[in-house]
Amino acid sequence: MNDAFFTLHSKLEREGPGEPADVEWAAGIVGLKPNARICDAACGPGADIPALLAAAPDGHVTAVDSHKPFIDEVFIDEVFMRVGNDPRVTAYAGDMLKLKGPFDLIWCAGAVYFAGIRKALSAWRPCLSPGGTVAFSEPCFFTDKPTDGARAFWDGYPTQDETAIRAAVAAADYEVLATRRISDAAWEAYYGPMAARIASLREGAGEALAAALDEGENEIEGYRRHKAETGYLLSVVRPV
Repeated sequence: MNDAFFTLHSKLEREGPGEPADVEWAAGIVGLKPNARICDAACGPGADIPALLAAAPDGHVTAVDSHKPFIDEVFIDEVFMRVGNDPRVTAYAGDMLKLKGPFDLIWCAGAVYFAGIRKALSAWRPCLSPGGTVAFSEPCFFTDKPTDGARAFWDGYPTQDETAIRAAVAAADYEVLATRRISDAAWEAYYGPMAARIASLREGAGEALAAALDEGENEIEGYRRHKAETGYLLSVVRPV
């Protein structure tokens, strides 16, 4: 992650679209127990941790991200009023594919695509407790004929439709319990603050930062233009 990108993204509450309702929905699908052991894989600055704790108030959340500055932000109460020194949370910088369970739920918002569905699910299988589940969101086309603009939004990532996502889950010997699209409100929870940050950084921005700001603006515009065609699909799955 280059310095200009992190200047834009540092202290943003979210590093991807999401809302507490996503976690609540997934927890309801699996019947998550109050004392559940949860992993927030690729947690970013920890925006989903409060909702995960609310879903399992007597449980524990282990938050993992490869970018240490995000891990440092997890505990900054004065920025996010989030978890502080809550003993129910452990956070460390590390590889999301090398977890040490067991976990009753592995939550991964918008990051499985770095590894691929089959590889990620296969790596997480030994980390799940008996009956454990995975909830992950993945880029998805919502139409059989996405426009070039919708394809360009994912910057070359081989985005699939729901049928192909389900096939990849099955290839990893998991079953799909339920799916739902990440809402427009969840996307705006990410892009609204980013747009405000871009505006605040424009004046006096050097060449590298200006390029990062332009890239961020293009991303926001691309989603808002093509959101009927594409977005994230949230899937709840378990090993068979």
